[in-house]
Amino acid sequence: MLLTIIFSLMMMLGLFLMLWGGVGFIQDKRFFSSAPKEVQNVVPDKMPERFKGQHTVGWVMIVLSLLLMIGALVLGAWDGIANNYDFWQFFLRFVIMLVGLKAYDIGFFDWVLLCNAGFGFFPHYYPETKPVLGHYLFGYNWKTHLSHIVFGIPICALLAWLCTLI
Repeated sequence: MLLTIIFSLMMMLGLFLMLWGGVGFIQDKRFFSSAPKEVQNVVPDKMPERFKGQHTVGWVMIVLSLLLMIGALVLGAWDGIANNYDFWQFFLRFVIMLVGLKAYDIGFFDWVLLCNAGFGFFPHYYPETKPVLGHYLFGYNWKTHLSHIVFGIPICALLAWLCTLI
């Protein structure tokens, strides 16, 4: 169970690096496609680099985030295979990782970073977002979160099944 929590934390760190790389360094409006319309309306299409190589740093962060998240899945599978997990043990591990990631997304990204503008993450990189951020935004994307969980569970089952074949 401890390793499952560590793998979940790896996924969360990867998701944060992805957000930070896209919002803070690449600074392209395409990274705001899942943001509320109020935020999308005030964010410029593209921001100029604050320093040489800023966008490159962002892309490196995104690649590292993907490697970290994929690595968490691979390590979770590898550890389970090494410990002779059955389908249900794999399934439970992957579901815990999925639900943990979604809880982090909702609790930290949506509530802390988006709905509490006083925290200052988005306004630091996009000052024009400060007036539109607020508690009223919480839950704007509940259907998306729910669909990620609903469609993620069969993916967890597929991963668990694949791991039992190895």
